[in-house]
Amino acid sequence: MKKIYIINGPNLNFLGIRELEKYGETDYTTLLKLLDNKAKALDMEIEHFQSNVEGELVNFIQSIHHSLDSWVVINPGAFTHTSIALRDALNTLSAQNKIIEVHISNIEERESYRKFNLIKEFCEISIIGEGIEGYFQALDYINDK
Repeated sequence: MKKIYIINGPNLNFLGIRELEKYGETDYTTLLKLLDNKAKALDMEIEHFQSNVEGELVNFIQSIHHSLDSWVVINPGAFTHTSIALRDALNTLSAQNKIIEVHISNIEERESYRKFNLIKEFCEISIIGEGIEGYFQALDYINDK
């Protein structure tokens, strides 16, 4: 059974509440249930973690460092563009685990400050602009490996 950590950064707990035109109407709790159902169907074990606090995300990533050969699906939100600490944590993690970056909106077609991506180089693939479907595409990608 494959182990997958799904990590979500700031404001993703406000899915279905904030900027519906960019992020859709599905709320965060519903997204987690849908991902749990998909993982069960694919015989995967997933663990969710979400925080609006940069240090908590870094602490969680460091805490899973021992989980060799697991997968990480991460949507770091705005920290994609600003967090060197998160970048460093993912760099260390990427030596032993595979990382998939997911963004609900297409960050490459948004504001200029969102085009700078500090974590992409440590990710096996990036799925951007596919809405919440990007998370399911990540699970399908992992399943095919």
